[in-house]
Amino acid sequence: AVIVLAAIISALEYMIFIDKNQFAPSGLMGVATMIQHTTGFSVAYMTAIMNIPLCIASYFAVNRHFAARTVVYTSVTSLALWLLQNGYVDVSPFVYYTEDGMSRILAPIAAGVICGLYYGVVINLDGSTGGTDIIAAIIQKLRPELNLMWIIFAINTAVAVSSYFVYGYQMEPVILCVLYSFLASNVSDKMLKGGKSALKFE
Repeated sequence: AVIVLAAIISALEYMIFIDKNQFAPSGLMGVATMIQHTTGFSVAYMTAIMNIPLCIASYFAVNRHFAARTVVYTSVTSLALWLLQNGYVDVSPFVYYTEDGMSRILAPIAAGVICGLYYGVVINLDGSTGGTDIIAAIIQKLRPELNLMWIIFAINTAVAVSSYFVYGYQMEPVILCVLYSFLASNVSDKMLKGGKSALKFE
């Protein structure tokens, strides 16, 4: 139930803060957003299609519980996005978008913080939000000393760089994507580590 709620929040976050603001968020959702921008093919369908082989791979490479929870999250997210994009649920009064482009930086800040919160919750429940999270989980299983959130951030930065070529060779979408990814990674990392920290001197 918590993963389903997190998936619905992620779809709402996408439609309210990302869809109209001309930047790719992060991971496979970012790739799906860029495909939608260039071809018009719905991000709801694209995320479902791209996550199917990765969820199958996670079943064998990580574990079945992780794969099952990831399937639940990605399926609900895709369904919620489809419902929102096709007007079955109207969120237009809440969409953050300015006609003159002013304050666009606030969209990735808000979206990044919200994303970090549900990232942390889903990962704490031994699941993932799909896409690059699955790739990062497989890498961490091979290299457990690496920090999961920073693996995801590194992959997401590569997505951000590619958005430069998709959004008319402009730096602004790249900066917005990096900002979004950085905030999401930081908030998730804080949630996973908790409020306590310690140093050991030898």
